[in-house]
Amino acid sequence: MDTFEALYTTRAMRRVKPDPIPEDVVKRILDAAIRAPSPGNAQQWRFVAVMDRNVVGELAALYAASWDQLQKTLYAGKRERAEASGDEVTQRVLSSADWLAANFSQVPMVVLAYVRNDPDGSGIYPAVWNLMLAARAQGVGTTLTTVLHHFAADEVNELIGVPTERGWRNVAAVTCGYPLGNWGVAGRPPVEQVVYVDHWGEPPAWSVPEPLWSY
Repeated sequence: MDTFEALYTTRAMRRVKPDPIPEDVVKRILDAAIRAPSPGNAQQWRFVAVMDRNVVGELAALYAASWDQLQKTLYAGKRERAEASGDEVTQRVLSSADWLAANFSQVPMVVLAYVRNDPDGSGIYPAVWNLMLAARAQGVGTTLTTVLHHFAADEVNELIGVPTERGWRNVAAVTCGYPLGNWGVAGRPPVEQVVYVDHWGEPPAWSVPEPLWSY
């Protein structure tokens, strides 16, 4: 796959089929993940690839409860505001997030990313993105979610036996599966609306009105 196709079309795919991911694909995805750079090349990361249906089922219950908690706190009123304003983008995102919460138990693989000796946990995100790009190259859809570690970290750690006394903590979960929807370039505001040059608030002299890669 062309590099830019992977970069431009790797987006959140929450709706996925229950079909198992073949072992050779799983190996490619995870091997690509650990080739990413890490702070000081310390590689202070661990990945737990959960495919056992019983364990995924238990994660599903925790995820549903966490999604409910998120909507009652940080997302409180978000759905109502989107409906009132006709914000279809937010409504679609919430609808797909609802689908994932309701169907989490059928997701064929969930990869939990763990770090230690990393104050803000950001050192693992290049590896997580490598994982997601590699999955895209294999036709596997992914979604990065932080809901579980915000609302059910202790329960998840206990479920999968994480030695938290050694400093390991979860910073992300990535759901993986063959998508029910189609790949495509995500809509975004033009680059010049979110990029400044040299100083905050100074827009670039150029513009990018349309994506620079397309099918």
